Amino acid sequence: MNLRNEARGRACMGRYPGVCNFDTSTTVLAHLRLAGITGGAQKAPDQLGAWLCSASHDETDRRTRKLESDFVKTMFYEAIFRTQYELIKEGAIK
Repeated sequence: MNLRNEARGRACMGRYPGVCNFDTSTTVLAHLRLAGITGGAQKAPDQLGAWLCSASHDETDRRTRKLESDFVKTMFYEAIFRTQYELIKEGAIK
């Protein structure tokens, strides 16, 4: 299963207050960036991604900076867990 394609039309799992645009047409699989897992041109595995709307993705990647960095990091980790939970319920990942 292509987890990137699975993001299309999904609700944003970021739920960033004052940031999320709730537009499912902009949802993509946003990838974790973390030393030891990613670096250079290396992306994290799709299983370590979250469904985010375009506004939440911009905030996560720090293209916008409306929220404090550590708060965004925590919210993104929670979004990964929510995304994984949905995929587990659907049988897409175990």
